[in-house]
Amino acid sequence: MSAPTTPAADLSARDLARQRRRASFSRGWAEFRRHRAGMVGLVVMLLFVAVALGAPLLASSDGLSVTKATGGVLESPSTHYWLGTDENGRSVLTLLIWGSRISLFVGLMATLISMVIGTLIGLLSGYFTGWAGAALYRVTEWFLVIPFLPLAIVLATVLGRSLFNIALVIGVTTWPATALLIRAQTLSIKERPYLERARVLGAGRAHQIGRHILPNVMPMVFANTTLTVAGAILSETTLSFLGLGDPTRVSWGSMLDSAYNVGAITTGSWWFFLPPGICVVLVVLAFTLIGRALEEVLDPRLRGRR
Repeated sequence: MSAPTTPAADLSARDLARQRRRASFSRGWAEFRRHRAGMVGLVVMLLFVAVALGAPLLASSDGLSVTKATGGVLESPSTHYWLGTDENGRSVLTLLIWGSRISLFVGLMATLISMVIGTLIGLLSGYFTGWAGAALYRVTEWFLVIPFLPLAIVLATVLGRSLFNIALVIGVTTWPATALLIRAQTLSIKERPYLERARVLGAGRAHQIGRHILPNVMPMVFANTTLTVAGAILSETTLSFLGLGDPTRVSWGSMLDSAYNVGAITTGSWWFFLPPGICVVLVVLAFTLIGRALEEVLDPRLRGRR
């Protein structure tokens, strides 16, 4: 007579792994919801994402054209133009809505580039010993000590003014901090017993990195991503304000640049420079709050300190 089977015995290893991941996600989400500041940041971030995705429904793209502008020069807010107009007679509200697309797109793309480079170099420099790991670590230090803004300005000038180039410049200049963080995690994980057991059983380097080290550093990568997005959006705003953004696209940074060039501050045209500035601050704050909350969720040592 055979022993009765349990539901757990009927599940494959893959199904059990899925169940553990779902349970871990549920516990993490429950912990995140208890973090009030993180929830506020999430709501604000989702609001801006909804505005960016729904830009064609909220404002016509014709409002971006200078030739189709119908308002006056730096016209103050009214019932027709809720946030007034710019120096070309375009609605500032329309520019603000469509500008959210560019700012968020460049910020997310730059963060993706930064995370891929930083994670890859951090893993390799932490796992490999000898000259290979030392060389990658020295390259990371070299990029880390170079001032960000001068390097970004030089690269943006050389590569040209386009959305992808701006995202590439920001991503290439912001990866070292991520690489150092991942390197430290990799050095710690490399000394754990289960990795030593995998080496004894004949696991290759690719298997050790892909199946053991990378899954353990990914939570830290996700937490660091939200913080990097905030910095990337701020960097895009800075480069666009300096006139290095795509001249054919409207972003919050280009709006601030235009407001500065036409003297909106000295003329008291607050409706031109305050809205994009406030949006930049809110988005950066939202991603920062989310990042801090994720750090506490993923690192039990940080819980209970808020």
